[in-house]
Amino acid sequence: MAKFDKRLKKLMEKHGLLDEETAAGLLKRCAEEKKPLSEIVIAESKVDEKALLSAIAAETNLSPIDLESYTPDDDVLAAFPQDLARANDVVPISKLGNTLTLAVANPFDVLKLDDLRIMTGCDLQLAVSTTYRIRRAIPAAYNPNEQAMEEIFEGMAQPSVEVAKAEEDDEEINLAELTDSDEESPVIKIVNLVIAQAIHDRVSDIHIEPMEKKLRVRYRQDGLLREAISPPRQMAGAITSRIKVLAGLDIAERRKPQDGKFRLKVEGRAVDFRVSVLPTIHGEKVVLRVLDTSNLALSLDSLGFEEKSLNDLRNALAAPFGMILVTGPTGSGKSTTLYSSLKEVMRIQDNIVTVEDPVEYELSGIIQVPVSIKRGLTFAAALRSILRQDPDIIMVGEIRDTETVDIAVKAALTGHLVLSTLHTNDAPSAVTRLVDMGVDPFLVASSTLLVSAQRLARRLCPLCREEVEIPEERLLSIGVKPEEIKDARIYRARGCNRCVEGYRGRFALLETLFMDDNIKKLIINGANQIEIKEHALSLGMVSLRRCGLLNVLRGNTSIEEVLRVTMAD
Repeated sequence: MAKFDKRLKKLMEKHGLLDEETAAGLLKRCAEEKKPLSEIVIAESKVDEKALLSAIAAETNLSPIDLESYTPDDDVLAAFPQDLARANDVVPISKLGNTLTLAVANPFDVLKLDDLRIMTGCDLQLAVSTTYRIRRAIPAAYNPNEQAMEEIFEGMAQPSVEVAKAEEDDEEINLAELTDSDEESPVIKIVNLVIAQAIHDRVSDIHIEPMEKKLRVRYRQDGLLREAISPPRQMAGAITSRIKVLAGLDIAERRKPQDGKFRLKVEGRAVDFRVSVLPTIHGEKVVLRVLDTSNLALSLDSLGFEEKSLNDLRNALAAPFGMILVTGPTGSGKSTTLYSSLKEVMRIQDNIVTVEDPVEYELSGIIQVPVSIKRGLTFAAALRSILRQDPDIIMVGEIRDTETVDIAVKAALTGHLVLSTLHTNDAPSAVTRLVDMGVDPFLVASSTLLVSAQRLARRLCPLCREEVEIPEERLLSIGVKPEEIKDARIYRARGCNRCVEGYRGRFALLETLFMDDNIKKLIINGANQIEIKEHALSLGMVSLRRCGLLNVLRGNTSIEEVLRVTMAD
């Protein structure tokens, strides 16, 4: 950069844009402040930007470009990662055939341009801009919300601690209008931008965490947390208060946990947010669960289940009564599977009632009951009332206690189809979990139609995944069958601008234990989960690990991801 700044100094002197003494003083400042010369002269209006660009264009016979009035195509940005653009101070403009047009600040750096030709595999066509304008254009092109937030920070003399009064109807707010508004306070703008970016990136949770010296914002995307741009630490209280106002919480209460919810209208669709506020040693941590109905796949076929697992689930759903359990840890997609199952069996002649804590997504045509501990409406109490409402199909959000499981089992035995979730590691261990909760083994065997275990695995980005050679011994050790190795094509994550660390989206792995007569006999005879699993595998059960490996062989995910989310059989 220093070499280019010296060349730029001589160029401005040559074209009469700066006198020699002023130029020398500015060049000295560049070294002291570690800023490019173009940034200093343009930011401080020492030189007209258009005149500087004309001078550079005249020296290089290249066309100047106004980056503020140009928006690169998404396909171009996807082919040219943001990290590469930042490292080389270039902005991709367009791509026609094998020719990539770049806006560059230093067209004299032949070695760097040769490296870019090799890395992109394209012929380069150059347009000139300034380092100052390019560094502002990169975040604006790749991440407009991040750029907008940086501009808010730059325009703040001191962080505002005021929170606007709640709207008369804060249940539904048009996010697009608020994001574009110039009249809102910086606090409101920052909260809106954090939410807007989360919805754009299809994240499931937003974490706003006060640390000792900073305020950290993290997004849970595809199951993993990643750090986003962080507002100033001094704004922590104001941002928390703004979210409390939206969720109808007490902004004066800072010592107790609080829970609430609110709804935003984004691009014509409703997005619900569940808010949890937790006091910590450095302030209140806020977590927002994003419940975007547009992300809810209400088709079992779209969830990515293996054929046998899907057939087992559909056979159980076709039964007139009995219990279907979906197990797995928090965030493994259990609720989505239950909603999709309800959509599969929903008919006008059936009365379908759910009891949930809380209701995550509203389904038309289904009666949904939210649990409220404060009002005494527990899962068990709600379930008892539901049974007096002449239901055909019942969904219980989660079986948490002995009373709830007892009512659910009795409902399944008395002519109702019951769907629910349970927290266990795999399908066979759910059987022993029910017995541990006090259900007689005979009742478990009689009432249960199907137990399934579920995990979510990240899907490899199809634009940047790369093939990798894996030793045969390694594949055999993790469970790949010998006959599958010969033609196997294994891919790993690489990473590009269109994905997160080489992954884009998730799909479900489902292990199903269908209750046939042999399995029922094992349960009644008191078999443990290992014996049940061994017998189920011998009958063709596709385990979670096996589901993952089949998707590795199809190129859908990586070995590392399967090993991360599943355990060995």
